[in-house]
Amino acid sequence: MAGQRGRGVRNVRGWWLVLPVAALLVSGCTGGSGAGAESGSGSGSATGKPSAGASASAGVSPGPSASAGAYDPATYAPQVRTYAKKAGVSAQLLMAVLYNEDYKPHDPAFERSWQKYKPDAAFGIANMHRAAFDQTKRGRPFAARKWEELPDDRALAVEAAAWYLHDMSAQLPAHWAGGYSRDELMALGYNAGGGNMAAFARGAKPGSQASDYLTRLRDNWKKAGAAVAG
Repeated sequence: MAGQRGRGVRNVRGWWLVLPVAALLVSGCTGGSGAGAESGSGSGSATGKPSAGASASAGVSPGPSASAGAYDPATYAPQVRTYAKKAGVSAQLLMAVLYNEDYKPHDPAFERSWQKYKPDAAFGIANMHRAAFDQTKRGRPFAARKWEELPDDRALAVEAAAWYLHDMSAQLPAHWAGGYSRDELMALGYNAGGGNMAAFARGAKPGSQASDYLTRLRDNWKKAGAAVAG
């Protein structure tokens, strides 16, 4: 989750089992459903980085529309390949992050209902927080876009996640400890934020949440590679 978690991406699977009821209650109390919100930019904070609408960028297909139906990150392989290339990051890494972030419902109406209950929640299929999105978009092709668009525009969510990972890469030192690959550290930065990523690079031991995120990244790695191979 980008944006808040150490200011990064959150990893709480079982917790989401109770959310449908909570979101419906919130929606009922606020007089309607709305259109979406929830997440953590798939990341933490880059540089202390805090972790719908139109298509993300001209010339790139927005992909399938967001809906309450089943979501499979592999469906967005074309967008992942396109934006990973533009941001100069690994398409396999970006896809693996999407698989990691697929631990909660990504229905736009659900996300917005939950955000009314939890204002600092993250939005979109890459789980990005508002502060992370606003920082990442500066000077980028999607600079005029709004965080509130993420639940409905999944291509935008992929684009923002790609550039967040780009920013994580730029913060890595030339050499690091711990035996991690560059992609693994970038994923940890997406989950826990740039500050924590730097600490891990210096040899600090990841906590249970970051360790679990890394384990799931490794578990999803082969599947992510197959998804973007086409």
